Amino acid sequence: MNKRNDGPVRTDDEPLYNSKIISTYLKLLKRRYPFVDASALLSGAGMAQHQAEDEGHWFTQSQVDLFYEGVVKATGEPGIAREAGRYSASPEGLGRFYHYVLGLSNPGKAFELIGKLAGGLTRSTLFEARSLGKKEIELVVTPREGVREKPYQCENRIGYFEAILSGFNSRKPGIEHPECIFKGGKACRYRISWENSASAVLRMIRLGLLASGVPILAVAAGYRGGAEFMETAAVLSSVLLALTLVKEQVEFRELNSVIEHQRLTTERSFEDFERVYNNALMGKEIGHVLSASTDIDAMLDKVMEILSQRGDYDRGIILLADEEKRNLVYRAGFGYTDELYREVRAARFSLFKPDSRGVFVLCYRERRPFLINDVSQIESDISPHSLEFLRRLGSKSFICCPILFEDQCLGVLAVDNLQSKRPLLESDINLLMGIAPEIGLTLNSAFFAVERERQFRSILRTLAASIDARDSLTAGHSERVTEYAIAICEEMNMPGEFTEVIRVAAQLHDYGKIGIKDSILKKSGPLTGKQREEIKTHVVKTQDILSRINFAGAYQQVPFIAGSHHERLDGTGYPRGLRGDEIPLGARILAVADFFEAITAKRHYHEPLRFEEAVETLKQEGGRHLDQTVIETLLRAIAKGRVSVPGAPAVPGGGPAPKETSRAPGAAIPPPAAVSGSELVAAGRMDRDLGSGIAEAVPL
Repeated sequence: MNKRNDGPVRTDDEPLYNSKIISTYLKLLKRRYPFVDASALLSGAGMAQHQAEDEGHWFTQSQVDLFYEGVVKATGEPGIAREAGRYSASPEGLGRFYHYVLGLSNPGKAFELIGKLAGGLTRSTLFEARSLGKKEIELVVTPREGVREKPYQCENRIGYFEAILSGFNSRKPGIEHPECIFKGGKACRYRISWENSASAVLRMIRLGLLASGVPILAVAAGYRGGAEFMETAAVLSSVLLALTLVKEQVEFRELNSVIEHQRLTTERSFEDFERVYNNALMGKEIGHVLSASTDIDAMLDKVMEILSQRGDYDRGIILLADEEKRNLVYRAGFGYTDELYREVRAARFSLFKPDSRGVFVLCYRERRPFLINDVSQIESDISPHSLEFLRRLGSKSFICCPILFEDQCLGVLAVDNLQSKRPLLESDINLLMGIAPEIGLTLNSAFFAVERERQFRSILRTLAASIDARDSLTAGHSERVTEYAIAICEEMNMPGEFTEVIRVAAQLHDYGKIGIKDSILKKSGPLTGKQREEIKTHVVKTQDILSRINFAGAYQQVPFIAGSHHERLDGTGYPRGLRGDEIPLGARILAVADFFEAITAKRHYHEPLRFEEAVETLKQEGGRHLDQTVIETLLRAIAKGRVSVPGAPAVPGGGPAPKETSRAPGAAIPPPAAVSGSELVAAGRMDRDLGSGIAEAVPL
């Protein structure tokens, strides 16, 4: 028994009848009543063409009643319901069920299957099949509570049953209807009987004749002699040959009929299979992209690429709500011309204005999909701005689905067709509504990761600033070192993950200074030997503090890189005295960035070097203290404008160079009073050109 949808019907607006029923009528009208305006019939019943073509759509009792009344009036055939039922015997009518039905051994098995599959066509009744014999079956059709079927629907079922029998080429099909709900019965009861096909009857006659031919020939031979025997054998052979020829012709016609039905049905089934298979591949490919992507825009672009290749759509677009949830904005799309791409990228769909009534906005607010096959039908329901936008895009029909995560809407996925003219169906909505939540889940995870990364970086900047803020002259030091270090990484085309490790290490490279007394850190006078050793411990403190943070993956290198930025290639650095390649590349990058920032910034004990002087000083450290390759990379990055430096020449074709800290032309560089605890250790080198002492810049 079909037990689907067996609850009571509470409203006349409940969808009860699948569109395949209406589609059968439309195909019948097109073939046998071409003068009938099918569009007018559908419109008069509150139906649309795309709904009738969509196998996932269902109509109400009132809609099918209005449609049938229109069909009878237009054709002048009051019994067309039964004719439509019989027409359903064609492959177009039975569709994918045709393989199941004709593949069964006899009509009885077919009717049992029909009873089980009836829920795919109607939700108004329950079907029960009961065998009464080898060539007889009873079907009981019971309406659900609240359903008010009409007599034509009973006639349509009878025609449908006749069609099944004709599909098996059965002889003498009989359909009795002893009980009918329209004649006071509680259900419609159908007793269906049949006889074997003509070819089967001829086969049985031939076999019978063969079986009886042997004794006949024996009698003729025993009582009448050889002449009579030969005459009787000739007669029997002629009859058998005639029966065989007739049987073969009948079987040939029956077989041709079945083959033609099978061919048509196979073609349609292959198209359906290809569509299902293609949709499955699309879902798999999109799922793989969603699971493997971390970059939001790259992920959405890839989803759109797959949808354009696998989906039967001319154009597609993804709109996401901005951070303030005030507008829907373009994030990815396909199929648009360059001009229309500029149009959709610039478009903003307001979410906060109460009078916003665009389809995209309604889809977002109401968190439900929309299928529009004729934009002109919704002109009065949407805002003029949205209507004008749709007209500029040339949209006539489209689907938009909300991209949801739990009960939160993140954006809208929309598709439309222009060139193919294929009507968009509810099956398309089902497909897209299966994809959209997966996109929503991935987007939510990506947004969370972005927000977590943003918070992480904010914490890093705050920690770095808290150290730099201990001295007004060193404020921003960690940020500038980070800028130089990132510029070096980018110029070296280092992987993004490595660059992020360097960003973190650069921002926290001096965090150990939190354990150094202000009296030493800010001292402008000479440092004692003990104080010098004390200030050198800040790198050890940095590594110790950072080691207590639960860094994962590549970020586990951060403490060691940050704690090694004062190591020198010749082994004179600290705290371990590492040499050459013993110093990790990240630490060598930080050393160059830290050194260059120190000599180009103002401190208590010296003015910043002019850019040319700073470059010369930096080059002199190459190969001895600092990595020559990293130095050259930084200078190339500056020359290309990857990072701004006070006093650097303007980038060709770019804006002016950052303003250099003012110093009187030709003025000597003020010598440091002595070794300072804040940034520089004097190496005793004198500025030969200016005749004044300048410390060799070695940042602490």
